[in-house]
Amino acid sequence: MKTRSVLELADIKAIAAAAEAEALANKWAVSIAIVDEGGHLLWLQRLDGAAPISAQIAPAKAQTAAMGRRESRMYEEMINGGRVSFLSAPGLHGLLEGGVPILKDGQCIGAVGVSGVKSTEDAQIARAGIAALGL
Repeated sequence: MKTRSVLELADIKAIAAAAEAEALANKWAVSIAIVDEGGHLLWLQRLDGAAPISAQIAPAKAQTAAMGRRESRMYEEMINGGRVSFLSAPGLHGLLEGGVPILKDGQCIGAVGVSGVKSTEDAQIARAGIAALGL
């Protein structure tokens, strides 16, 4: 039997605080979602001024990153490259950049999804949140 790491509430709060700080430092109004390794929502935060739809897109990006064990932008790139069959992949709804998996010891323990600004900026916020864990 293997032992594996899991996100605890303190980890989730640290990720959320660092992601929020990155967004606020850049004056970006976004929604931030954190999920566990199975894509189950653990945290959702919509900053002042963030579009209502961002609160739907951020969790979808996070779930896609967690379930696929890779950044959600990889699916966007595959689709843009002509592999449109990924549009029908079951359970994957956030096929846009901005979902980043949280990896520890080569294992996915969750993901962060951000929505509200340019996709590259969404991913920047997600990475800043994850960096707070010091993995």
